[in-house]
Amino acid sequence: MGAGGRMSNPPKDEKKAEHEALQRVPYQKPPFTVGDIKKAIPPHCLNRSVIKSFSYVVYDLTISFIFYYLATNYIPLLPHPLSYVAWPVYWIFQGCVLTGVWVIAHECGHHAFSDYQWLDDTVGLILHSALLVPYFSWKYSHRRHHSNTGSIEHDEVFVPKLKSNVRSTARYLNNPPGRILTLLVTLTLGWPLYLMFNVSGRYYDRFACHFDPNSPIYSNRERAQIFISDAGILAVFYGLFKLAMAKGLTWVLCMYGGPLLVVNGFLVLITFLQHTHPSLPHYDTTEWDWLRGALATIDRDYGILNKVFHNITDTHVAHHLFSTMPHYHAMEATKVIKPILGEYYQFDGTSIFKAMYRETKECIYVDKDENVKDGVYWYRNKI
Repeated sequence: MGAGGRMSNPPKDEKKAEHEALQRVPYQKPPFTVGDIKKAIPPHCLNRSVIKSFSYVVYDLTISFIFYYLATNYIPLLPHPLSYVAWPVYWIFQGCVLTGVWVIAHECGHHAFSDYQWLDDTVGLILHSALLVPYFSWKYSHRRHHSNTGSIEHDEVFVPKLKSNVRSTARYLNNPPGRILTLLVTLTLGWPLYLMFNVSGRYYDRFACHFDPNSPIYSNRERAQIFISDAGILAVFYGLFKLAMAKGLTWVLCMYGGPLLVVNGFLVLITFLQHTHPSLPHYDTTEWDWLRGALATIDRDYGILNKVFHNITDTHVAHHLFSTMPHYHAMEATKVIKPILGEYYQFDGTSIFKAMYRETKECIYVDKDENVKDGVYWYRNKI
């Protein structure tokens, strides 16, 4: 994967490669600054192009329409045994493409789509609402995630539990069937549960919900825009209701519901694997700083889906360092920053299926090491 990272030249021996990927990244303050990293990045990588950004929107939506056209015109013609196979295939392909659309809307929330904030917010609101994502609500909570990555107290998503906070019932899920069940629930219900009830999010002293303008997630100046996000979601629900009345609920579930489940599953999986890994440290307020937190992330390899997902999967470290950089420059930037980051850059090329199970098994809670200074936490699995 280029120069600089621990996995930059993957060893031929698979076990050795996995061993190296699992080695802990340094937790000490790095010998470089954000400014040092930025100087290594070609200036054009930080430039946003309206035309280029829209070209990806048009491309993704065109592919999505082609899948929609094929599904509506040809799957109903198949004999029943084949149609039962064809629909899940459509859901997977369409869901992967729409995950790419989701990523573009995510870039709008980072002001990485264009130089115009109003345009970013307009495009992001339309695209995210179409996928039942409350655009402004998530934009603000996700901004806080980027501001507090790796913080035990203040990070916003997939915040690891301390050992003292692990429920006694967790021991009953710490086995192969329990881990598979945990993964299934996380990938299917994780996203709506996070939005509605802040499941896996940071602790707040009162009820936190992405649809509530008075939620403690938001500041007073942000609350009005939460109403706009809610209006966008209600508009899409109304459109889906009208479609169900016209074409039937089954049609809506097959054409829209199935792909949306795939999008939500990938969204949760991508985020989970970017921030959950045995090699990554977490910090409390005595040790945390923004740069070390941003480096407590990991790039993964999803094969051909890296391109479909606009490389959010294998350029996530660069994204956390420079979130306003558009995705179409992220690969170039990643290559040039690896030599500077050195051991602080982490990439794991483990199969995604293997990685999701391994991380569910190994990363149950975080705790301190006796031989490591206070304030630094590592994943554990001994309950």
